[in-house]
Amino acid sequence: MTTAQYPELAGYGLAGHTDSPRDVVAEARLAEEIGLGSLFLSERFNVKDAGVMAGAVAGVTDRLGIATAATNHVTRHPLVTATMATTAHRMSEGRYALGLGRGFDVLFDLMGLPRITGAQMEDAIGIYRRLWSGESVAGHEGPAGSYPYLHQDSAFDERIPVLMMAIGDKSLELAGRVADGVVLHTFLTDEALARMVRVVRDSAERAGRDPASVRIWSVLATIEDSIGEEARLRKLVGRLATYLQGYGQVLVRANGWDEEAFRRFREDPFVTGYGGAFDAIGTTADLQQLAERLLPEEWLSASATGSAQQCASRIQDQLDAGADSVVLHGATPTELRPVVEAWAQQRSADLDALPANPGWMA
Repeated sequence: MTTAQYPELAGYGLAGHTDSPRDVVAEARLAEEIGLGSLFLSERFNVKDAGVMAGAVAGVTDRLGIATAATNHVTRHPLVTATMATTAHRMSEGRYALGLGRGFDVLFDLMGLPRITGAQMEDAIGIYRRLWSGESVAGHEGPAGSYPYLHQDSAFDERIPVLMMAIGDKSLELAGRVADGVVLHTFLTDEALARMVRVVRDSAERAGRDPASVRIWSVLATIEDSIGEEARLRKLVGRLATYLQGYGQVLVRANGWDEEAFRRFREDPFVTGYGGAFDAIGTTADLQQLAERLLPEEWLSASATGSAQQCASRIQDQLDAGADSVVLHGATPTELRPVVEAWAQQRSADLDALPANPGWMA
């Protein structure tokens, strides 16, 4: 018997670190089986190439939406990115959305790539859309670069949505102005989520767009009780601490969290002397120390934890705050099965109207 899809829900393929990219094949099949609407694919420069993963998922599923969330426009030539997207679009028969993010300035500095600006992203998106519509791009001089001549196929009329990852107001406003969908950040309070939704929709309206046409995804760290204590600590405490290591100031300000508590975390000798990302190498004792000494309970509660029913209730909280859809973050499809089953008992049938493609509202 085929399980109905819940298009408002998504999970991540190969959540976190992996040595075995082929695992995404089994994860995609199971995600479709349990009813998840989409699988999001984050890119890392090791064994998680966005195009390869999208092709694998498209090849083993029939209904599952697929989102690259995210890659960066500077890591590929625009013609290569456009080709990746059109290939995934046709291979999936229209289930694919291209997701773009700003990435990390320090990493791009080390790679010898330019730091990403909003103007670059807007320019790059414009190039992709022209190529997908069958146009030639000739003599282009813009923030995304100089391109004498770009062309795919004059017969193209590809309807491929663009998702943007956003957390700061400028990125949110840009997404509302030019993107088809927005993917917000993990560990946002309900109040921060509601404010970000307003920023996106107000920006869309000012740009002359229908604010309701922009699909907004919240990203909800989901840690259900049936997983073990070590995994729970890694997915909750380790993940939040890793975000705080990398760009904590942005997240703290977005949520209106206590700046002094963040200063204590950032300057604590245990944190400053740590030899890597907490969610990658943190031991149970390390993560327990973080939770007990340095991470306020309020910060950790910006997530879905507890029983499957409690986690499902947190999904509804995200929708009530204005999100259209929810990515259940940091958990495998196996771990999400009980949450999806609990959600099925309380969801509104109105959500069935959402399309499978995670970048579209209709």
